[in-house]
Amino acid sequence: MNRSVPARRNAKPRLAYILEEQIGFILRQVWQRHATIFAREMGTNLTPTQWAAVSKLTETGPCSQNQLGRLTAMDVATIKGVIDRLTARGLTETSPDPEDGRRLLVSLTRAGQQLVEKAVPNALAITKETLAPLDAKERETLIALLSKLR
Repeated sequence: MNRSVPARRNAKPRLAYILEEQIGFILRQVWQRHATIFAREMGTNLTPTQWAAVSKLTETGPCSQNQLGRLTAMDVATIKGVIDRLTARGLTETSPDPEDGRRLLVSLTRAGQQLVEKAVPNALAITKETLAPLDAKERETLIALLSKLR
C-alpha cells in the first residue's frame, strides 16, 4: 500500500515507500521463519535445496540432472552443486542412461532412500508449523495465491 505524505511544508506530496508493506519484504520474513523451522526440524544436515532434490527423486525415480533441476526449480549450476554434495555423502549416484549413453541419470542410493523415509515426517511437520498461524481455509487460499505468483 502506498501513501502520499508531504515531504515538507508547501511541498507537493511524494509517494511513500513503506518497506514493511512490500511483498518482497514480507516474503523474505516468511522465508526466514520457514528456514528456521526447517533447520530445527530437519536434523539430517540437509539444506532445503538438497531436500527438494532427494524428495523429487523419490517421486520420479532416476532422472537426468538437467530434468531434476527443472523439476525442483534450480538452475544448472545449483543442481550440479546439490547433486555433487549429495553424491559425496553417498545419498545419490549417477549411472549411464540406457536410452542415451551421453546422459547420466541421477538416482537415490539405498542410504538416500532411507534418509528420505526417515525425514518425511519431519518435512510434513515443517509445513504444518510454517502454516500453523493460519486456519485450514487460509492455508488453502495462501497456497492457491502463491501458486498463481509462480
